[in-house]
Amino acid sequence: MENPELVTTASGKNRHTPTLQKIDRASLPIAVLAFPIILETFFRILVSSVDVIMLSSYSQKAVAGVGLVSQYVFFLQILFNVICIGTSIVLAQYLGAKRHQESKQVIQASAVMILLTAFSLCVAVLFGTSSLLSAYSIEPEVRQYAWEYFVIFGGIGSLFTAFNMLQVSVLRSYGYTRSPMYISFIANILNVIGNAFSLYGWFGLPVFGVVGVAVSSAFSQFAACLLLAWNIHHNPEVQFSLSGMTKVPGKIYKRILSIGIPTAGENMAYNVAQIVLMVMISSLGTFAMSAQIYAITICRFVFLWAMSIGNAVQIKTGYYVGAKKPEEAYRRVYLYQFVGTAITLFCVVAINLFKVPIITLFTTVPQISNLVAALLLCSIYVEFGRSLNLITIQALKGAGDIRFPVLYGLFSMWGIMVAGSWFLGIQLGMGLVGIWIATGTDETLRGIVMLFRWKSKRWQTKAIK
Repeated sequence: MENPELVTTASGKNRHTPTLQKIDRASLPIAVLAFPIILETFFRILVSSVDVIMLSSYSQKAVAGVGLVSQYVFFLQILFNVICIGTSIVLAQYLGAKRHQESKQVIQASAVMILLTAFSLCVAVLFGTSSLLSAYSIEPEVRQYAWEYFVIFGGIGSLFTAFNMLQVSVLRSYGYTRSPMYISFIANILNVIGNAFSLYGWFGLPVFGVVGVAVSSAFSQFAACLLLAWNIHHNPEVQFSLSGMTKVPGKIYKRILSIGIPTAGENMAYNVAQIVLMVMISSLGTFAMSAQIYAITICRFVFLWAMSIGNAVQIKTGYYVGAKKPEEAYRRVYLYQFVGTAITLFCVVAINLFKVPIITLFTTVPQISNLVAALLLCSIYVEFGRSLNLITIQALKGAGDIRFPVLYGLFSMWGIMVAGSWFLGIQLGMGLVGIWIATGTDETLRGIVMLFRWKSKRWQTKAIK
């Protein structure tokens, strides 16, 4: 089968081959979905890492402040994911079943919901950030940096981030993973250039610091939003138009939210747990906060593989389930899991072999460097478990099995990760190392439980009707 990416004719017009009705998305190779997602995620993580390196040359307190509120930026994205994940899963199954009219209505309903959610959260950030930061025991300068970044990028920038996430979810669900990759690359390059102007005072410009970095990040999201909208507008296969938006049946909204709320609820619980962990880490001092941020920044290059493969597996599983091929999904997911875990272990071991020069890219402060080195050693345990969790749990979600992963995730995150971090890291005095050991235990046990859930085949009864 020909990949349903755009094909350009001699006249320069875009066409789609095969036609919309004939596309068998269940036969779309996983590599076609996964590889562009991997590259897109890599570009995004690479630029965010460059952000941290740039800020570290400006101020360690700026790194701590931005890192502190980055958890809340991600929290906002999880709220947007209530709609985006629900849209992606429902859309993938409908496309697999070739229910094209309902697919169009899913996109229209999701656009309405993302608009209302984005404006509501923007207002909440603009008026609530000061109260939020007052809960942390941090230096005044760190608090100021955190406020500047969160209000500008987390508040105003979230309007564009929300629509980017929705548009990317729609394109991926149709099997178009390359165009979001290219657009992400362009947006991230714009972000790096903006950061450089903000921090280095090129061409005699003043140094804008964290404010400039936040504005640069928000602008890059605005540019991506326009490019994605243009891409969708010129793609006739993606069934999105304003016509008939007010006539979308209520059951479509309900269906998206019935999938999106519990699915995003698991992510939300994880992020709230991470915020609680950051509160614990903030009590260990600025060095500990900086070490945590640097270690996570480095480890993102490891778990991007499992995360990207997991995203592709979710779409692929949705296609299989929609096309009534659950046994094919059952067999394939084990292969995808093996490949993802193998790549993860290779990458995390490689990073540990070369961790000394890698750490020097971020800091030369001995107290911070030693902490980061210890955390990278712990990351072997953490990333192994995370690879099991990120891939299999996405397969379950793609099949429509939502409730079990969420309920078990709530128990594991709070009963093992948070409680274990408090006991090992704070009570026993193991600090960051204890917190990472508890995190690794949560990820590993959760991944094993999800594998047993997949083996049970109970997910085969959860397809969307």
